[in-house]
Amino acid sequence: MRDRLDFNRLRALLVKEWLQIVRDPSSIALAFVIPIVMLLLFGYGISLDPKKLPVAFVMDKPDPTASTLLARFRHSEYFGPVPTTSWAEAERMLLDRQVDAVIRLQSDFTRRLMTGGQAPVQLVVNGVDSNRALQILGYVTMTWNRWLATVSQTLPGARGMTRVGLVDLDQRIWFNEAIRSENFLVPGLMAIIMTLIGTLLTAMVMAREWERGTMEALLVTPVSRLEIVLGKLIPYFMLGMGGVILCIVMAVFLFNVPFRGSLALLLSLGGVFMVGTLGLGLFISSTAKNQFVAGQIALLAAFLPSFFLSGFIFELSSTPLFIQVLAYVVPANYFVNIVQTLFLAGDVASVLLPNLAGMTVLALVFMTLAFRKTRKSLE
Repeated sequence: MRDRLDFNRLRALLVKEWLQIVRDPSSIALAFVIPIVMLLLFGYGISLDPKKLPVAFVMDKPDPTASTLLARFRHSEYFGPVPTTSWAEAERMLLDRQVDAVIRLQSDFTRRLMTGGQAPVQLVVNGVDSNRALQILGYVTMTWNRWLATVSQTLPGARGMTRVGLVDLDQRIWFNEAIRSENFLVPGLMAIIMTLIGTLLTAMVMAREWERGTMEALLVTPVSRLEIVLGKLIPYFMLGMGGVILCIVMAVFLFNVPFRGSLALLLSLGGVFMVGTLGLGLFISSTAKNQFVAGQIALLAAFLPSFFLSGFIFELSSTPLFIQVLAYVVPANYFVNIVQTLFLAGDVASVLLPNLAGMTVLALVFMTLAFRKTRKSLE
């Protein structure tokens, strides 16, 4: 009988919660200000596509053909070449971290190219940051191949150098044709933002009620545990979903991320994920009845695991096995796959359904823990 649902009492609790939200706008700030700030910071501040990389360009003997290669690098958005005729100067700039790489054309580069011989290009890369070094290698190779394809039409000796044997490489890039890291990061960031705001909304708000003593007044009323949980869940669920819609609008119209899936499906799956994060927040607030402690636990238990163990930035397949196993209990791990698939690939059931199943199980676990931990007792 204690956990029976009375809709009149539930309606009264919802009205009370909405009035508290209106009088204390911190909840609205959590739901709408945090997504804006985080999307702007991460969307513009984090990029896996380095641009205007400083590169020393050494030409032992400048000539028109070598100059066209330099021009190709100058017109590339990925490079900011620094021309020089001295290898010693280029080496000094590399040691002083003024440039990230050195490209050297020997004095007989053009002659070898025109006669059909080997025309090697020396590339020296600062390998301190291995990921950056690999990106530079890829960008240089891409720029070189494009230049060679152009000059092979005018230099007899260079014809056919873009072919490997009798095979021509015909490249196609699916899902992210522009190769923009924003298209990958911004949808994944939505899962991180939803985890943070969903957990903090319920964790901080309920802890605040314990601190102010209003929770004790609520516990002496005839309301049941189920009504208390739903009275806290429904208003903040609606606030959280408002934050989700804001993230979608910013992703599509501000960051120009393509959206190829179903909006209704995204909102539905986002609702399941939001229920799980709100349940985690309720569980945290029932355990730690202090705002500061609840906030710290929410960051440690929700935000940090979501950031590092969701595949948002780091590919989980390259991590140790126990980390990959641990990621199965992180809800954001499933939702990151869902939003990236819906944005970039579309409604791919073979990806969406398994992740929905995992996300639903965790949502049920967190809501069950929150319900069991919520007692009509001051103990």
